[in-house]
Amino acid sequence: MAQFLSEEWLESAAAIREEFKGQGGAPPHKMRMNLVITEAPAEVSEGSIDAHMDTTEGDMQMDTGHLEGPDLTVTLDYVTAKAILVEGNPQAGMQAFMAGKIKVQGDMTKLMAMQSATPDPVAQQIAERLQAITD
Repeated sequence: MAQFLSEEWLESAAAIREEFKGQGGAPPHKMRMNLVITEAPAEVSEGSIDAHMDTTEGDMQMDTGHLEGPDLTVTLDYVTAKAILVEGNPQAGMQAFMAGKIKVQGDMTKLMAMQSATPDPVAQQIAERLQAITD
């Protein structure tokens, strides 16, 4: 098991996504989103972590670094990011947003549309595998 967003975790997560590439349905909405993840543990990062999600090619792609010209940028703390992205806990995201812990710049409707979609079975398998590798 690896700590969320550590180099080891990022490599394992990329391998899992590659294993399932092209097997699931297309994401319900096309979106290019940058993430700024704050308050990461010192073992993971010395500051905030820049990452992105991109569904415009038909698969969910996640990686570190930022995209040029994203639809939106979401800033959130490490614990909330882990709850949403690994644990699949949308309530944690809503609570954090209502508490002002999540900041959104750009087209928030794309984020809301993505959250309201039902994941397909392949996306659920990927989520289960990510949970299994995460400390």
